[in-house]
Amino acid sequence: MMEYFEVAPTRIVRAQSVVFTYQSDLSLKPGHIVMIPIGKKSLPGLVVRKVKKPPYDTRDIESIIEDVPLPDAYVSLALWMSDYYHTHLATVLQTMLPRGLTTNRRPAKIPSHPAIRDRTKNVLNKEQRSALDIILGKPAGTFLLQGVTGSGKTEIYKKLADASHKNGQSIIILVPEIGLTRQVVDELASDLPDAILTHSKMTEAQRHTAWKQVLGADGPVTIIGPRSALFMPVKNLGTIVVDEAHEPSYKQEQAPRYSALRAASVLGAYSEARVVFGSATPLIADRFIAETQGVPVIKLHERARHDALASTVELVDMTKREGKNHPFLSRQLLTHIEQNIASKQQTLLFHNRRGSAHTTLCESCGWTATCSRCFVPLILHSDNYHLSCHICSASEKVPTSCPECGAAEIIYKGVGTKRIESELRRLFPKAAIARFDSDNATDETVQSRYKELYDGDVDIIIGTQVIAKGLDLPHLRTVGVIQADSGLALPDFMATERTFQLLAQVIGRVGRDSRETSVVVQTYQPSHPVIQYGLKQDYEGFYPYALAERKKSGFPPYRHLLQLTTVYKTEAGAVRASRALAADLRKKVHKDVEILGPTPSFYERQRDTYRWQLILKSPARQHLVDALEHVPSTHWQTELDPASLL
Repeated sequence: MMEYFEVAPTRIVRAQSVVFTYQSDLSLKPGHIVMIPIGKKSLPGLVVRKVKKPPYDTRDIESIIEDVPLPDAYVSLALWMSDYYHTHLATVLQTMLPRGLTTNRRPAKIPSHPAIRDRTKNVLNKEQRSALDIILGKPAGTFLLQGVTGSGKTEIYKKLADASHKNGQSIIILVPEIGLTRQVVDELASDLPDAILTHSKMTEAQRHTAWKQVLGADGPVTIIGPRSALFMPVKNLGTIVVDEAHEPSYKQEQAPRYSALRAASVLGAYSEARVVFGSATPLIADRFIAETQGVPVIKLHERARHDALASTVELVDMTKREGKNHPFLSRQLLTHIEQNIASKQQTLLFHNRRGSAHTTLCESCGWTATCSRCFVPLILHSDNYHLSCHICSASEKVPTSCPECGAAEIIYKGVGTKRIESELRRLFPKAAIARFDSDNATDETVQSRYKELYDGDVDIIIGTQVIAKGLDLPHLRTVGVIQADSGLALPDFMATERTFQLLAQVIGRVGRDSRETSVVVQTYQPSHPVIQYGLKQDYEGFYPYALAERKKSGFPPYRHLLQLTTVYKTEAGAVRASRALAADLRKKVHKDVEILGPTPSFYERQRDTYRWQLILKSPARQHLVDALEHVPSTHWQTELDPASLL
């Protein structure tokens, strides 16, 4: 019997058409992935819905690619993402489906991740049991699990996985980035040995194999991975956990520019599953939404271990410190490092800037080394003695003399993780030192060297935000923050929140058990409220402070945002286009929409192009979606709900 179906191709065929009607006598359901003819070519497509016979002739669906259809909830999620983020459905499907759907390949071996430590003897304390009871007390819904660092949120995730499996249901546990996956997997491995790990470091064949394994699974499965793991086609989904839910990596920066938190909530609703957002420092907007919409906020105030001893915290005012024997390492911090090395214990140093020096200049005439393509300062990387652009990755040799005046007085200003590493190797030549940032090679990441860190084989750990969260090291005794206020001056509504989160998270790496530990925080703004709240890990104090700032300035959660960025080869073109669109929008958008700009983007020049932007604010998100109808399709990049304006 001939039936008719709307099928969405996985490539954009027409900008205004997302589905096309086909006929087939095959046994098809919504969610089936099929091959369809498009002109003279054939493309994969997703069966969206069954329809009545149209009044025009239709072509035949050629074949079925996967015998098992995607669960209905995933089809609904794809349609929701296309509508909510104003993105073509084909672009959404390219994100949700694995590459190589039509490739005939042998199943690839999925990497295994044996546990380093045994956590099976852990018993939930009273707060953890209460939190678990609240979550399991509802068969579906969203929960915000706000627990201080070391409160044992991962143990609750284990129990949720166990409860889901006993009910014949699957669970997805999202982690913010691959750098944290190893720690979470290690925590869960002893209790969940059959968990399927998926991440961007796997080969295309491995990811496809894992995807097919989940699609064809007869029983409950556990999925662990970053935001893309949300799209693993689980049949009977009972629970979604979003660990470290405050992390910016849950927002995809390429189209479709979706938030994994929003997508998880929607998938949970379509699947009638529980969704748990876990964090010690929830996003201000998420906490506000939870309170205003009646989402349960479950708080864990206590460390999981009853014998946990709070760390001693020292605040060093870098403007008034005594004995300035080093330009960026205080006497207090150096003393702790010396003591830890002598007692074979670890020190962790956090600084959210990579490289060696952030400004290379001529002391004679003031010339500064800048990228010829992006017009931003080139960063000195002393390990390979090159200047590098952190936007376009262009690299230049370090000049021996000034190209402007010929003087040899070339100096370097600023501090990055590589300079910290080189200084500590000079000061402590016998210490084992490891640096972790985005300049690391594949075999030098936290993921690959985690066992060394856990076993205490590294004396001093240096890094950017990749080491600020997720690490629980038994030999770690001191955490040092090189410049706690470095992010406060950024022109972004999220600057204070990110600074608080990083400070609170990195301090939380210690004080998790009965050992004496210490924290040394260096800052040039010791009295700043964000620094004070971060030192105390006082989220409940920071939350109303941040809300008041957001309300005064009209930013989320009190306003929705739309960022429009124009990209041209010339500055004149970017200025002209942004001014023209601003004038047009002011005539056409809803009266409640506030338009800021046009202004240069934070990085105005990138890769030989100029970028100018408009920021639209509105109390109603739909007004911003409507405004997108007036944005030209060429030369403009759009982002609803941007996580940052930088």
